[in-house]
Amino acid sequence: MAGVSRCLKYSMFVFNFLFWVCGCIILGVSIWIRVSKDAQEDLSINNNNMFVGVDVLIAVGSIIMILGFLGCCGAIKESRCMLLLFFIGLLLILILQVTGGILGAVYKPQLEEGLNLTLTEAVNLLKDNTENAKQVQESWQKFQLQGQCCGLVNGASDWGNNINLVIDGKKVCECEQKYQEENLCIPFGDRYIFKQPCKTVILDFLQKNMDTIMGIAFGMAVIEKTELCCANG
Repeated sequence: MAGVSRCLKYSMFVFNFLFWVCGCIILGVSIWIRVSKDAQEDLSINNNNMFVGVDVLIAVGSIIMILGFLGCCGAIKESRCMLLLFFIGLLLILILQVTGGILGAVYKPQLEEGLNLTLTEAVNLLKDNTENAKQVQESWQKFQLQGQCCGLVNGASDWGNNINLVIDGKKVCECEQKYQEENLCIPFGDRYIFKQPCKTVILDFLQKNMDTIMGIAFGMAVIEKTELCCANG
């Protein structure tokens, strides 16, 4: 029995050390993104909503670091106080993860409706000629090239009279030869443009990642439940 207890003790220590390292990485990277102008430019972080996401990552990284520290020290020193705090923290995270996973599954069908509403409101910026709109258009052109898509909801018509706008030496939505060979383009006037609207690309990405996030949430819940049992044992 002593050998089993020692095995559980060091297994718990190793797991929580890795947990702590992950927290350090998340915290360090998120703080770097928050304070570095170069990182914000490279990742196109230019509005308050994106900064909120970075702040959330800072909070998550901090919590993971604290829990990892409590788990490591509690396991190696066999401290009941630290293990109790660790147990409470994991229990709260377990509840939040299961709740988040359930809510994600329930509200998944509403994702497309919310995305449509948001993108429809943003279409006007593609047709506008204000300075603020030009910044959005430049950012969106980069996204179109990366996602091989055109417009927001209805394709080229979302750009209105700006469909022939030249950004960084290319007309918006312009489809290069290599993409034409992959059947990603359609003829448009004297050139080719990407045939699918960017809404399709965004929706596919969100749906795929929602499945991943839900899987991670439930998977982590199982792992944490196991560790809770070990902490109690």
